[in-house]
Amino acid sequence: MDKIYEQTMLYDFYGELLTEHQRSVYEDALYRDMSLGEIAQERGISRQGVHDLIRRCDRILQEYENKLHLVERFDRAKKTVAEIEQLTGEAESPGGGGYDRMKEQLQAVRRLALELLKEF
Repeated sequence: MDKIYEQTMLYDFYGELLTEHQRSVYEDALYRDMSLGEIAQERGISRQGVHDLIRRCDRILQEYENKLHLVERFDRAKKTVAEIEQLTGEAESPGGGGYDRMKEQLQAVRRLALELLKEF
């Protein structure tokens, strides 16, 4: 997973579990694209302190994911929905291959939908 995407997803799912101070600093670095020096100056702490706090937040968020797997499940669900969308699009297209092909596609959609339901 791309590091920025991974950090964003982890924060979106687990950010509320961080303290207000951790969230604020992490958002400055991740979403406001502030440098460590800018964050340190604004908050009156050292640049190293900001760096350590961001790394600690990364570790905490990853630990939540290691235990709960919400981002992993979300990504799998998203891929499954994309497959379902592709199959239904193929079934709707002119010359979709006739009855047998459409039956296969519907069976595939049903299988994917059941997999998705098992996730949740």
